Amino acid sequence: MASAAPSVPPSLTLPPSQFARLQPHAYLLAHLSPPASSNQPSIRANGRAASQFRVTSANTGSLTHTNGSAVVRVGDTTAVCGVRAEILPTDDIASWSVSHSSSSTNKRRKLANPAQNPTQGDNEEEDPEDESHIQQLNLLVPNLSLSTGCAPGFIPGAPPSALAQSLSHQILNLLHSTKLVRAEDLRIWYQPPNLGQEDLERHNESEQMDVDTERGEEVGKDKEIKAFWVLYIDIMIISLAGNPFDAAWAAVLAALRDTKLPRAWWDVDNEMVVCSDAVSECRKLSLRGLPVASSFSVFEADAAAGWRAVIVPDAEEEREIEESARKGIQRRWILADPDGYEEGLTQERVCIVVDKEQGEKGKTVIVKMEKNGGWAVDGKELKALVKISAQRWEEVKHILQQC
Repeated sequence: MASAAPSVPPSLTLPPSQFARLQPHAYLLAHLSPPASSNQPSIRANGRAASQFRVTSANTGSLTHTNGSAVVRVGDTTAVCGVRAEILPTDDIASWSVSHSSSSTNKRRKLANPAQNPTQGDNEEEDPEDESHIQQLNLLVPNLSLSTGCAPGFIPGAPPSALAQSLSHQILNLLHSTKLVRAEDLRIWYQPPNLGQEDLERHNESEQMDVDTERGEEVGKDKEIKAFWVLYIDIMIISLAGNPFDAAWAAVLAALRDTKLPRAWWDVDNEMVVCSDAVSECRKLSLRGLPVASSFSVFEADAAAGWRAVIVPDAEEEREIEESARKGIQRRWILADPDGYEEGLTQERVCIVVDKEQGEKGKTVIVKMEKNGGWAVDGKELKALVKISAQRWEEVKHILQQC
C-alpha cells in the first residue's frame, strides 16, 4: 500500500484589519511606500493623499437654548459648540470704578488734545486699552469636554482630562490672539440725558425735588458702560477619531458666526439691564476675519527615528536621510488632518492658522504657527504647508457660508 504524500502546510496570511493592529507602523508604511514593481501610488491607509483633508460638514442653529450653536464634522470627528450669553454688570466688578475713572481721564485728554493723535479717524481700530476688557474681565470662557464617551479612553462623567484642558487653553489663547470677537459687541452702554438749566428746573418741578445744580453740570456727559456680555463657549466632542483641535475650532467659528445678542439697555428707574424679547432686534457679532486652523503630523519610515530625534539628533541618521533623498527614496511624509490611527504613529506635529484679507486677491495672513515634537519640518516645507492651509481656508469658508 503506497504511503500518502505529506501535506503542504497552509500559508500564514492575516487580514488587513489584524495586520493593522499587530504592526501599525509597517501597515501605514506599506501604503505610503509601496514597491516600485506594484505601480501603486503612495496613499494613506484611510485612502487619502498626504495633503488631503477629511470630508468636512457644518450645521448651525442646532441647539435651541443657546444664543448660537454649531455642529461640525471632520471625517469621524464630531464637535458640538453652543454659545450662551450672560450679563455681567459693572457694579459686580471690583476694580471697575478705578479702571473706568483712569480710562475716562485718558479719553478726555485725547479729546482735549487732538494734535497728539493725528492718525485718529473714523476707521481707526478700537483702543487697545478697551480691547483688554475681553482678557481682563474674562468675557470669553471656552470649555471643551471629552467626557462624552467619544472614544474608548474617555469615560462619561469622568473629570476633565489633560487633553481636554489643553484644548480649552489653546482655544482661549487663539480667541485672544486673533481678537476674533470685538469688545464693542460685548458692551452695554448708557447715555445720560443732556439736561440744560431750563429742562433741569422743569424736571425738578415735576419730580418735586430740590436739586441745586450749576449751569452746564449735566450737559455733555459721556456714555457709561453699565454691563458686559459674557460668552460661555461650550464645546463637546461627541465622536473622536483624531485631530480634535481643528474640529473644535471650526465649531467655535461656526457657532460665533451664528450667535445673536438681544438688544439690551440700562433701565434708570429699576437700576438694572433690561433685554428686549423681540427677535428682530437681535444683532449678530461683527467678527474679525475667519482664522482657520490646519493640523499636520510627520510620519517617519523608521519607527524609532522620531523618538530618538526628540532626545538628541543622530548625525548618522541625518546622513542616511540625505543619502535616501539623493536616491529618490522618501523616508518621511507630512500628513494633513491626521486621524486617530495616524496620530498614534507620529511624534512631530504642526498647526497653522491662516486668514485672508478681504478682496478677490486677498493675501494670506499667518495668524499662528506652532510646531512641536521633532525637527523634521524645515522652512521650505513650512511654506508648502502654508499654501495647503490657504486652500483649506477656502474650503472651510465655503462650508461655513452655506450654513
